[in-house]
Amino acid sequence: MSKYVHTLLGALVTAAALAAAVPASAQSWPTRPVTMVVPFAAGSSSDTAARIIAVGLSEALGQQVIVENVGGAAGMTGTQRVARAPADGYQLLFATVDTMAIAPVMQKKPPYDSLNDFVAAGLAVEQPVVLIARKDLPVATLPEFVAYAKANHKKMQFGSAGVGSGSHFSCAKLNIALKIDPIHVPYRSSGLAAQDLMGGRLDFLCALGGTAMGPVESGQAKAIGLLTAERSPLFPGLRTSKEEGLVGVDSYFWSGFFFPKGTPDAVVERLHAAAEKTLAAPITAERLRKTGIEPIPAARRSPAYLRDFMKSEMQSWAAMVKASGIPLE
Repeated sequence: MSKYVHTLLGALVTAAALAAAVPASAQSWPTRPVTMVVPFAAGSSSDTAARIIAVGLSEALGQQVIVENVGGAAGMTGTQRVARAPADGYQLLFATVDTMAIAPVMQKKPPYDSLNDFVAAGLAVEQPVVLIARKDLPVATLPEFVAYAKANHKKMQFGSAGVGSGSHFSCAKLNIALKIDPIHVPYRSSGLAAQDLMGGRLDFLCALGGTAMGPVESGQAKAIGLLTAERSPLFPGLRTSKEEGLVGVDSYFWSGFFFPKGTPDAVVERLHAAAEKTLAAPITAERLRKTGIEPIPAARRSPAYLRDFMKSEMQSWAAMVKASGIPLE
């Protein structure tokens, strides 16, 4: 055997061994704790959902799933960190419509590419958007709110979790549809906005289910209606914007799992299987619903569904950003 052939065979054997080692390593994942990054502050509805789900994931994977809050820049700071993390399965992003579909289309040069810098591992939960108001606002239904807002919008204020957040653009949709122009007051989190609403310093908030439930149940704010097409079992007594004849105001807030680009398929599949087991467990669903959050139906939880869904979401929100007139950053 020539020296050239011997060298070639050796190289092929080494390459084959390396190729075999990658799937083997992926198949054994995880062998140590996994960090699930929530790109928002502790106490947010996203953080609440992530911590509930992390318990089930830890049990299903046999390794602890640690929730780490990395807030800042409308969720882009934590999201960017995961985009740049090693593709070994130990940095998992619990992303939202804010971070993956809204914030990037508001940037002239976004710090990450939602479609190409990540591997979609499946949708997890969703929350209806609830129009809530300070308890002494003289309205009780969506039609009453519409009439009052049209007459008083110049002196009204609404809050959000920040410019470009889901709560901001849910209200932006409503304002455009009603042709009103109330003052926008952005906060660092939805919780802070809710506190000022309960204190009477804001007039209304387009709140996620997880944010709305506490203030409404405590009587410190009033639920006016759902900004959705379908009723929600989380707020069974509330009528929807569709039922009240409001067009173009439907909003939904979703969260899902993403890994850095290049993460092995076996890792993605293992995480998805663990998420399926977790979200299908009655105890997980019950804990989520008590906080105003609903598990995504099983038919919409696959990685393939999320990949296609992301494309349509980015197109939809890009159109919304353009219609809002808010300049790109």
